[in-house]
Amino acid sequence: MLLGILSDTHGRVHAMAEGMRLLRAAGATYFLHCGDVGTEEVLDHLAGEPSGFVFGNTDWDRSTLRRYAGQIGVSCLENYGSLDLGGKKIAITHGDDAARLRLVLAEQEHDYLLVGHTHIAGEQRFDRVRVINPGALHRATVKSVALLNLETDELRWIEVASAGV
Repeated sequence: MLLGILSDTHGRVHAMAEGMRLLRAAGATYFLHCGDVGTEEVLDHLAGEPSGFVFGNTDWDRSTLRRYAGQIGVSCLENYGSLDLGGKKIAITHGDDAARLRLVLAEQEHDYLLVGHTHIAGEQRFDRVRVINPGALHRATVKSVALLNLETDELRWIEVASAGV
């Protein structure tokens, strides 16, 4: 299973569209957004795909986003989600809750912890848990998304061109 990971769109619909296009072209079959979605129009790009998202610290109108996601079949995981995908345990949160991050890392129950918030793409391993930040689709020097092969553990970042973004 190829997992497409996005974050920190902040309502930038064109960036979301391009990020999704690139992830689909790379073979992603499931999509997770690590928060700071911003608008309902961003969620439209997850509609019709196996997908979910968590709230970020700038997702102010959560009730509207939650309700809209339900209408278009996108899973709203609230502030934190734990999923079993492709035989792996995946935790997802925005990354602004330090206590939650410490807890997930201390429990060592997940293979991956997906976060956003910093607008900086990166990865780090803490014993069993591989922490992945796909970067951001707004307010980043290099806009990026990430593609994770859950079978081989291969991770790659995909740059999202800033033209029209």
